[in-house]
Amino acid sequence: MDQTFKLTQYSHGAGCGCKISPAILDKILHSNNAVVPDARLLVGNDTRDDAAVLDLGNGTALISTTDFFMPIVDDAFDFGRIASANAISDVYAMGGKPVLAIAILGWPIDKLPPEVAQRVLEGARAVCAEAGITLAGGHSIDCPEPVFGLAVNGLVDIPHLKQNSSAEAACRLYLTKALGVGILSTAQKRGLLREEDATIALRSMTTLNKLGAVLGKLDYVKALTDVTGFGLLGHLSEMCAGSGLSAVIEFDKVPVIASLPFYLEQGCFPGGTTRNWNSYGQHIGPLSEQQKYILADPQTSGGLLIAVSEEHTNEFEQHMREQGFDLHAFGRLETRNPGGPLISVV
Repeated sequence: MDQTFKLTQYSHGAGCGCKISPAILDKILHSNNAVVPDARLLVGNDTRDDAAVLDLGNGTALISTTDFFMPIVDDAFDFGRIASANAISDVYAMGGKPVLAIAILGWPIDKLPPEVAQRVLEGARAVCAEAGITLAGGHSIDCPEPVFGLAVNGLVDIPHLKQNSSAEAACRLYLTKALGVGILSTAQKRGLLREEDATIALRSMTTLNKLGAVLGKLDYVKALTDVTGFGLLGHLSEMCAGSGLSAVIEFDKVPVIASLPFYLEQGCFPGGTTRNWNSYGQHIGPLSEQQKYILADPQTSGGLLIAVSEEHTNEFEQHMREQGFDLHAFGRLETRNPGGPLISVV
C-alpha cells in the first residue's frame, strides 16, 4: 500500500535537513539556571557530542541518544530504515555498542493510513535486527507531518569511550561515507533524481556505522563523531571548538558522490545548507560556492568523522582495509591560530 503514497510530499523538510540550525540551537540550549553537577555524567551537551554518557560504576557506561525527522525518501519501509540507522549511529559515534531501541512516531492520521506507518516500523525493525538490538516499544502521536526516529541506548567500556572534543594537534582526518545525500534528496523532492543516484543515496543512508565500535578500541583514534544535519563543516567545527584546535581540509581528497556537480548545476541544494552556512560560515576560510554547497550539505545517516594520531595513519589505514574500508585522509588538525579561521579549505 505504501507505494501509492510519496512520503516526501507530506513534509516541509527532509531527513537531517530538518535539524534546527546551530545558531538557533545555541539560543535554545542557553540557560541562566545553575547546573547541578552529576559526577556520574561523563558526557552531557556542553561539547555538543553525539550522545549523553553515564558512568554505571562498574567500568562501563550507558550511552543514551535520540534522533528523529521527517521523510527523506518516499518509500515508508526505507524511511524507517534510514531514520533508524541515523539514530543508532550516535551510539557507534561514541565508540559503543547499541543494546536497545524505542520508537518515536508522529503520524498525520487524517492523511496517511496506519498501514503506511506499519511499514515504517517494519523498516525500523529490520535495521535494529541488523544492529543486533530489539525495537522494544515506543510512543506515537497524531502529528501534522510524518515524523519517525528512535531513542537508543548503548554500552561502552569507559576506556573505549570516544568524544568529539578529545582530538589532538596533527591528527589526520578521515570520513567513512561520501558527502552529498542532502543534495540528492533535494533532487528527489524536485523529481530530478536519476535512478542510479537514488540507489547510491539509499545505500549510504541505510548503512550502519558499526565501524564505530571497532574504532572505540583503537587508542590512536583520538576523536570521533558522525556527520549529519550540520554538514561536514559544522561537525568538524564542533570537533575543533571542543578540542581547542583548527582544521585544514584538502577539498580534492574529500569523499564526494560523483554526480553532485550535475545536480548543483540545477540548483539542487537543501535549505539546510544555507541555514548551516549562516550559523558558522564566519568561522570558515574562503571557499567557492560549490565547495560551500558540498561541505555544508546536511547529511542524513552520514559517515563517521575520525581523528587519528599522525604517527599511526599507516597502521590505521591498513586496519581499515582489513575491515573493508579504503579510507584516505582528507585533512588535518592544527594548533589554533587565534587570528585565523577555525577551518581552512585548500
